[in-house]
Amino acid sequence: MRYSLLFFLLCWISAPAQTSKKGDDPQVLDHSAWDKMLQEHVTEVGDVDYKAFLERKSDLEAYLDYLGNHKPDSEASRYEALAFYINLYNAATVHLILENYPLNSIKDIENPWGQRRIRLAGDKISLSKIEHGILRKMNEARIHFAINCASVSCPKLRNRAFTASGMELELQQAAMDFINDPSKNRVSEDDLQLSAIFKWYRGDFMQKRSLVAYIQPFTKTKIRETARISYLPYDWDLNEKK
Repeated sequence: MRYSLLFFLLCWISAPAQTSKKGDDPQVLDHSAWDKMLQEHVTEVGDVDYKAFLERKSDLEAYLDYLGNHKPDSEASRYEALAFYINLYNAATVHLILENYPLNSIKDIENPWGQRRIRLAGDKISLSKIEHGILRKMNEARIHFAINCASVSCPKLRNRAFTASGMELELQQAAMDFINDPSKNRVSEDDLQLSAIFKWYRGDFMQKRSLVAYIQPFTKTKIRETARISYLPYDWDLNEKK
């Protein structure tokens, strides 16, 4: 018995460490460079100091190059992949604005979401590919509150990088911030004046339930199931710090 126990302990000590890939594991990739830039140049409410960001353009490009060389593989956790592609989308959007700055709106740029300008593992992909071809396929509707299109009516650009380890809390906070922002959505008991995002991606949010049922957990306002739903005009002006 003594020798069997000793053999078991020796095997356990010499065995290679196994890395779990569960969704709540810490992130593998380093997003600290992006995190630092966001803290320096983005306000709490998501306004971006693009003029100051221009001075960090080379640092931003270095971060994008880093992501381009570290595409998540099939072993990456869901949260690792979410953090990677959300940060990639947001960083690439800021870079697109800097490449064309000054401007009044991202829509001043020709085909801003369709340009295949983002390097990823030897390929070139577009913002549209990241959003529609990758993130939306991950069956996580809250990504619509996390990715930013450099516009006033978009969900705010978070002034911290998204992380695998904090993903659930970060997505939940992003949803609450967006839904309860009266400049983006106006929620009352009998009337929902919603961002056009809820119209464009209605199917992502509903999934066999109503929009009221989706929105209710994110707000303290008790919404009637029969509440009237309408959609607010979308402001495409640049989300620039004044």
